[in-house]
Amino acid sequence: MFTGLVEIIGTVAALEELDQTSTGGGGTSLTIEAEEILGDANLGDSISVNGTCLTVTEFDKKTFKVGVAPETLRRTNLGALKKGSKVNLERAVSASTRMGGHFVQGHVDTIASIQAVTPDGNALTFRFKPRDTDVLRYIVEKGYVTIDGASLTVTKVEDGPGGFWEVMLIAYTQEKVVTASKKPGEDVNVEVDQVGKYVEKSVAGYFEGTANGDFAILEKMVSKLVDERLKALGK
Repeated sequence: MFTGLVEIIGTVAALEELDQTSTGGGGTSLTIEAEEILGDANLGDSISVNGTCLTVTEFDKKTFKVGVAPETLRRTNLGALKKGSKVNLERAVSASTRMGGHFVQGHVDTIASIQAVTPDGNALTFRFKPRDTDVLRYIVEKGYVTIDGASLTVTKVEDGPGGFWEVMLIAYTQEKVVTASKKPGEDVNVEVDQVGKYVEKSVAGYFEGTANGDFAILEKMVSKLVDERLKALGK
């Protein structure tokens, strides 16, 4: 679990498509320079790399290695990385971590392409078009979305086949995430807010009669909202 607050920007030291070493496992591996976050590293730790939760299989004082599964390569932009590429990095949360962003799993839902980058004062507005437009139903204005591992606030959404959403990067954030340096046509990893998925499944289960008793919780929530609305109307 992560917060979506990027700790540092790391640099790809190597991308091996067929890493036959014991720590590569005969698949694709990434080695990343990230000295600042390796002081308390352990084998098996989870580190978010551009929003993708990956497991540390080898490390030293300056670099760490992670394996990248075929499903991860299909679902994310990690396969396009090369030596020298910059990546957002965040260690998994600990008991003392402040939740300054939102709950991020590190499970990328899809990639999106940057459609436009528009300056607005000292901020930048990015417009994204997802490869899988189904994710748009989980993206709402002023809600959260994770872009390359960074928790960002949605400023505009348009649904439909040609749908998109926008986020704004303030000057401070521009210095802390890789997204700020990306141009129209480049891809980003996207994870939508998981709360929306659970709500959708609960509601669908309720109406389909497959909620296994969970509908009672939903009924109480709806009843409370209706009662509060009626009180506000003086009824």
